[in-house]
Amino acid sequence: MNQPIEGSCLCGTLRYRASGHLDIFQYCHCSRCRKFTGSAHAANLFVKPEDFQWLSSTESLGRYEPADSRYFATSFCNNCGSSMPWLAKGGKVVVIPAGTLDQIPDIRPSQNIFCNSRAEWYRSAAELPEYDQLPPRR
Repeated sequence: MNQPIEGSCLCGTLRYRASGHLDIFQYCHCSRCRKFTGSAHAANLFVKPEDFQWLSSTESLGRYEPADSRYFATSFCNNCGSSMPWLAKGGKVVVIPAGTLDQIPDIRPSQNIFCNSRAEWYRSAAELPEYDQLPPRR
């Protein structure tokens, strides 16, 4: 059993807690996740619906469900636009965007999925220079 972990949106209007076992932590490279995150991939954790709860009102929570998707949906803060946890269409799992966590989870990413949809421009972070702050001017 993992320790309870909490998360929130950028403006702090929406807050949640996952109190059960975090089942999976993965990077998804599908085109929907890229569009929703605005990034090369989504970093998502999965938890059972009964192990997830909102700690705040969900009045500011928006949801989008593409009609042609089997499981995919998205949730977001209507105030600041942050990705928020969402119940998959099948109702069996809550998908938690890892970037919304306020604490460090006991689990680490274990896989990449939908790699055949990976962005053509994607380069692994391990291939790029690292800086502790803004890089020096060129």
